Amino acid sequence: MYRWCTDEVEPHDRFDYWREVRSKGLFGVTAELERERRADFYGEFSLRQLGGAGLVELKASHYKVERSTTDIAYAPSDSICVYQQLGSGGWFGGMRGSDFSIANGSFATSHTDLPYRTVPLGDGGFHLRILKIPVRNIPAQDKRMRELSPRMFNDPGLAPLLGACFADLDEVAAADDGANGAQASSSAQASLVQALAHLALIERGIVRPGSRLGQAALRTARLSQARRLIARHLQDPNLAPVMVADLLGVSVRHLHMLFEAAERSFSQTVTDERLQQSRRLMREAPDRLIADIATSCGFESLATYYRVFNAAYGMAPGDFRAQGSEGH
Repeated sequence: MYRWCTDEVEPHDRFDYWREVRSKGLFGVTAELERERRADFYGEFSLRQLGGAGLVELKASHYKVERSTTDIAYAPSDSICVYQQLGSGGWFGGMRGSDFSIANGSFATSHTDLPYRTVPLGDGGFHLRILKIPVRNIPAQDKRMRELSPRMFNDPGLAPLLGACFADLDEVAAADDGANGAQASSSAQASLVQALAHLALIERGIVRPGSRLGQAALRTARLSQARRLIARHLQDPNLAPVMVADLLGVSVRHLHMLFEAAERSFSQTVTDERLQQSRRLMREAPDRLIADIATSCGFESLATYYRVFNAAYGMAPGDFRAQGSEGH
């Protein structure tokens, strides 16, 4: 991962550097800010290359951004962008379609080589993630992809799926489990990137939900969301396939099919999540009673917790805590 922030530049040079080197050189956009406000400018971003795409997270104080025809000619990209708004919101304008505002937690998509203007709403500045996927890396080849001016996702059913995929992409990218883990991580990254690309194209009417590519994207995204629903409800005594299927809006049979394709059943996934959560709690709260931890993670009894933990890790929870290591 590459990280950079304006703290690395002298205060009086920060906005000029951000405008000329970062905005124009890296992102291919024109940045503008009133001269009297430049001394207080702050910006930071991270960039990861994963799954054939680039994932940027950007935070910056208030300024104006434009991707003009001159910018496009100078730095063509031919990519699809999926935006996740994390800050106070933003405004997009200057497109062939209508202007729009995007709120915190919402998503938008566009092709990179179409003009637009954007500014943050409120004084909080920019905070967003941008997944930039080269068109050549998207299986659903369609000339209409190059006609996608910025537009917000309007299908409320897609928002939680997009959010789950973005969250999983962050986690998979951060994982580092050695060479074999890296290969598995690379495969997972590619799957999530393709899912996000095709969910965007489903929203824009280019990929049909019932097509092979559409179904694959929905399966990947629903599995991501199902895992997150499990993690969110570990303490719930009603955590069961029927509950998660209802929250996901699919049948119980379809839910089981999602997990079967991932080679970890629903019950195995629940147990894994509970064990991992218990390990985190033992590290974070070394004085907390193990029985309390087991209950808080949803295990029906202390005896069950000890049996399952020993079967998974070859040691008792107390021995794990004594070692103070997460590598066992």
